[in-house]
Amino acid sequence: MMVNFLTRALFLLKRGMVMGAEKLTNGFKRGFPPEWLERQSEPKIGKDVRGYFIYTISENSKVYFEEYYRFLEKIEQKCQEELANLEAKMSQTPPSRSESLAYYRARKIILDLLLKNIFSFYSDSTNLGVIMTPWCFGTVMLEKVEIYKDRIARGEANDPNVGDFPFYVLGYIDEIYKNTLLELFEFPEKAFSVRWQYTELLKRYSKVLSNVTASLQSILFLAKNQNPDS
Repeated sequence: MMVNFLTRALFLLKRGMVMGAEKLTNGFKRGFPPEWLERQSEPKIGKDVRGYFIYTISENSKVYFEEYYRFLEKIEQKCQEELANLEAKMSQTPPSRSESLAYYRARKIILDLLLKNIFSFYSDSTNLGVIMTPWCFGTVMLEKVEIYKDRIARGEANDPNVGDFPFYVLGYIDEIYKNTLLELFEFPEKAFSVRWQYTELLKRYSKVLSNVTASLQSILFLAKNQNPDS
């Protein structure tokens, strides 16, 4: 525990030294950095006085790359700070205080999952779909926590943070995950009330892409049959 705490403290110290370096504390760099944006020819990407932007698929909203990455950098720093505090508390809490430990573990599971996805979204250099509004990212994380919680409950995810009291840990996750995310993102409560819009839109686009893929496969199959020698 103490080693993890010191490691995170060192991360945060380094973070203070490299603010503006366009990377996260683990060294991960932006998937779509300014130098890539300057030479790209992607028609979905535009530029105005505020910088480069893209209209997102799920919301049809203008999202600026710089603002999106700054948002993730800010949330990552908050996660690292809180995880360092949590690990210090856990190391100082005796095993007899099982409920306190269950609460700390539940919060740590949420933060670890958020951090893992921040790393993934931030460094993705192949999929422009990861560029989204903060509210949309928050909704994505809300659903990821719910899915992960259900996997733990079914015994499909072996998370070391669950410990010896999974019932209490899962209970606390269910109780605190929404407010934990709202606090970290500094969102109002209504931010998660529109989650169905994102979910439905993403399902529609997924269905359209599946239909396009199926059509292409049919065309290739017919072309191959008409040209048996090829």
